[in-house]
Formats: sequence, structure tokens, C-alpha cells
Amino acid sequence: MQRTDISDPAYFHKVVDCQWACPAHTPVPEYIRLIAQGRHDEAYWVNWVSNVFPGVLGRTCDRPCEPACRRGRVEEKQAAKPEPVAICRLKRVAADNKSDGFRAMIPKPAARKNKRVACVGAGPASLAVARDLALEGYAVTVFDGEAKPGGFIRTQIPRFRLPERVIDEECGYILGLGVEWRAGQRIESMKALLAEGWDAVFVGCGAPRGRDLPLPGRQEATEQIHIGIDWLASVSFGHVTSVAPRVIVLGGGNTAMDCCRSARRLGASSVTVTVRSGYAQMKASPWEKEDAEHEGIPILDFHVPLAFEHVGGKLTGMRFKKAQTGEEIVIPCDEVLIAVGQENSFPWIERDSGIAFDEHGLPVLNAQTFQSSLPHVFFGGDAAFGPKNIITAVAHGHEAAVSIDRLLHGEPVTQRPPPHVNLVSQKMGIHEWSYDNAITNDLRSKVPWTAANIALASIKVEVELGFDAATAFKEAQRCLNCDVQTVFAPKLCIECDACVDICPMDCITFTDNGDDLRERLKAPALNLMQDVYVEGGLKTGRVMAKDEDVCLHCGLCAERCPTGAWDMQKFLLVTAKAGAACRDTATRKEVV
Repeated sequence: MQRTDISDPAYFHKVVDCQWACPAHTPVPEYIRLIAQGRHDEAYWVNWVSNVFPGVLGRTCDRPCEPACRRGRVEEKQAAKPEPVAICRLKRVAADNKSDGFRAMIPKPAARKNKRVACVGAGPASLAVARDLALEGYAVTVFDGEAKPGGFIRTQIPRFRLPERVIDEECGYILGLGVEWRAGQRIESMKALLAEGWDAVFVGCGAPRGRDLPLPGRQEATEQIHIGIDWLASVSFGHVTSVAPRVIVLGGGNTAMDCCRSARRLGASSVTVTVRSGYAQMKASPWEKEDAEHEGIPILDFHVPLAFEHVGGKLTGMRFKKAQTGEEIVIPCDEVLIAVGQENSFPWIERDSGIAFDEHGLPVLNAQTFQSSLPHVFFGGDAAFGPKNIITAVAHGHEAAVSIDRLLHGEPVTQRPPPHVNLVSQKMGIHEWSYDNAITNDLRSKVPWTAANIALASIKVEVELGFDAATAFKEAQRCLNCDVQTVFAPKLCIECDACVDICPMDCITFTDNGDDLRERLKAPALNLMQDVYVEGGLKTGRVMAKDEDVCLHCGLCAERCPTGAWDMQKFLLVTAKAGAACRDTATRKEVV
């Protein structure tokens, strides 16, 4: 195997599995350590810089970081159900416990530039663009048809999951940077908007159209059948305050879970979710399914909808075919919520405006820069490549802001600066480190819930209460500090094997190199998704090979090493954001 190039920014980034999996590359272990130290303002700041909406995401994120968490892998031998660190809920701890002093940490925007940027839609992608560019002094204007910013964060996520005060607060931080907010101004014509002479336009209007099911009976019983995302918006704005006694929700995604749990709170005596696929293949996050079932909502899988049953236009039930048996059944109901997916809809963008669309109705974009065929128009979030999630929309916003900043400085948007990487030793003494490297065997902490009789009685009562300080500290201690890397200096190694003997995971091996190295390690490295750290230059001609898959980052190898060949070094990844750091040093110039 080839010697590992640890100077490659991607190498140790991939070892920090949670950060690698996060679309916005949030430095997860860093903010978890700060939470454990009670430094909530700083923990919130680390998040705010990276993902813009820590309080929102701490309650609603799809958590791509958690399945990647190393903790779930190393617990496999000791826990019946290995669980990752509760990364998402710890993010909420930082948001809930920060002080008013956090506001002083928000930088003042740079001097105002004579460059105007329009953001269409006030969802997470547009607001991320607005945040990044406003800090750089651009005159940013956000347009939205609603009275308050937030986009689908506000309209489609129920208040029992995300209180409105959290949305108001975190959107307020962005608008407070001097962003002009045009409430109730829905853009009806791209050509008219372009005629206003904007230097750049960002489209972050989401995927606003829910898919329908044109089955027999759909038109006749239309008054009792609703599109899920439209219904959730009506609930959010208070236009819908009750439901019929028996409700069926069609669909297996997170929107379907929000619909069924909302219907339960609005008074339905019976709520049933049906999905075409198997339970395991549902698109909803595992915890979303668990939460719905915890509230007594059955999920019937392999049920293919055939027709809406009705009598004289009054809905009486739905007919399904059980995919596994072919049997047809009728489930009685009085109301149906259709949550089978969302589609992009751009009726306001004229097809002769210069913006090209593909056969699926999506804009033709550069996937790296988010630039459309009209060079100064960019897309992001669900409007770019279809429905995803909040954290992906934020990541799109960061990248689009970099593109806009480079464009307005006359620099190629396709040329992006690489991440800035730093490695800093954590050694304070012979056996002392600047981080807590003790490994706890505690299992994942449970998030407390509001009592069911209270939570289910109101659509506005938040279900999850969040961790208290003691539980947050205990959960934070489960983090393995994967960003503190084991760095090996072969010139100092005397091949005494002390590190091999003390490693609790048997992940260090000194052996001859070869293509079959993975199979010859002390503990075979079977996870091909994780690299093996290979370092040569040893006096015997052998190589040091360390399996990054199950390393605990405990530092015992570095403590035991008599020559200091092993060191624990904190890895810091700083990705390019809009501003001077994202531009070319050779041609850097200020825009006024």
C-alpha cells in the first residue's frame, strides 16, 4: 500500500466521520468539547459560522453526521444497540444555553459595497447566502411572499417540533446584519426582476409543489383530500385548526410524519400512515418513524393506494392493495393527507429569460458553483436539485455565496480555494493533553419528552425538552474527539511495539508492506470506507499501519511511546466562505 499523505486536507477530514458527513462540514467534536466545558456561547458560535441555524437544526436536522459517528461502530461489541453520540441534540444544548453575550460575537458587516444581490425566497439557502454576503458588505435584499422569513422551516415544520421563537431569533440574526427584508413580495417574473439591474440573483424558493395522486375518486372527494405540504402550511398559519375523526396519511417521508403527528394533535381519533414500500425503505428518518409510533400512530407498509372511496362526493375510505399478497382492502377514513413527495415549480421564470431547464423542470446548473446558464443567476437548496433538507440547503448557500463573491470581483467562479488545514499538538506534559481523552462506556442519553397528555393536546407544545446541563455533559463525554488525530513520526520510532501492546482496539500493526496489508493487520481492517494510515521509513524496513476505522483517539499510544513518535494533534478544517479568503491573492481587489 502507498504511504499515507497526511498533508492532503481530505485525509484527516475523512477520519472525522461526523464532520465529513455533514454537508456544511460543521466541526462537531470541537463544539461538543466546548459544551462539555460549559462554554455554550462559543459552541453556538462554532455552529453559527458553519451551519447558520444551530437552534433550528438542533431540533430538526436530518442528522447525516450521526450514522457516520465512530461511536456507533466501536460500541458494537458492548452494546445490544450501538448508538452514535447525540450530536444533533447537543447542538440544541448550545442554542438553548447561550447567553445574550453571543450577540457581541457576531461581527459587524464590512463597509457597504455598491453591489446589489437579490435573494428570491427566505428559506435556509437564501438566508445562508444573505448572511455570508451581508457580512462582506454587499447590499442584499431578500424577497418572500410570506410575512416572516424562514421558508419551509416556518411553513412545513410543525411548532411541536420547532417553536416559532427559535425561527424568529435565528432569522433575526441575519436580517440584523443590514439585509433588506421584502415581506409579502412574491416574485412573479424573473425577467422583471432582472430588469431591475441586480448584480447577482440567488434563487432559493424551494420545491413548493406537493405531488398529487390522480386516483379514482380524487376529484369527487376533493374537499376531504389535501396535499401534505399545503396542509402543513395552513396549520402553521392557523388556517386549519381541526381535522376529521379518521385520517389517513399517504407517504413515507418526513413530511408524512409531520402530517400524521399534527393530525393527532388537531383532534383526530384515528390516524394511519400507509406506504408503498417496506418499512425499512421509507424515506423518513428512523427517529421520525419512532416518534410517530411512540404517539400511537400505526405505519402500514406495502400498501399500494388504488382509489378514494366516497358516497356522493363524501369520502368514506381508501382502497389499497397489499403488495405482498395482492389482497385488496378498504380502510375507512374521513380525511386524507397526501405526502408522497414534492416537485419544483418555476412558473415565474420565463423560458426565454436565458435560464436553461432540464427535462425534469430543474435548472441546468454547475453542481460545484450553483451557477445557471445565465451567469449572474444562481440557485440553491431544494430549488437547485430537488428536495433535500435544511443542512444541505445551508451548504448550497455557502457555496453560492462564494461563487457570487468571486463573480462580482471578476474572478472565475469555477476556481475555488482549497480548505485551510491546521494540525496543532495537544501535548501539555508527558502524559497530559489539552482535551479530555478518557473513554466512557455510557450509552446514549435519552432526550426527555413533555408528558403525552400535554404534548398531544396542543399543536404548539414542544415535545422534546432537550438535555439538562448534567445530561449534556454526560452525553458530550461520549464523543471520541475524532478531530484529535494520532500523528506518527517514523524517524523517532524504535519499533518497541509499546503502542501495539497498549492499544485497546488492536488497530496498530508493524509489519511488511504489501497489497494484502489490510488482511494482515492485528485486527483486519474490513471497512473499506475508512483508510489505513500507512507510514514507512522505519529502520527495519517495515511499515506502521493503523486502522482509522475503530481508533478511539484515546492517546494511549502517544502516552506510552518512550520516544514521542506518536503525538495527538487537533485537526482544524476551515472551508472557504465568501470574503477575501475565497478570492485569488494574485488578482485580489476590493469592490466598492
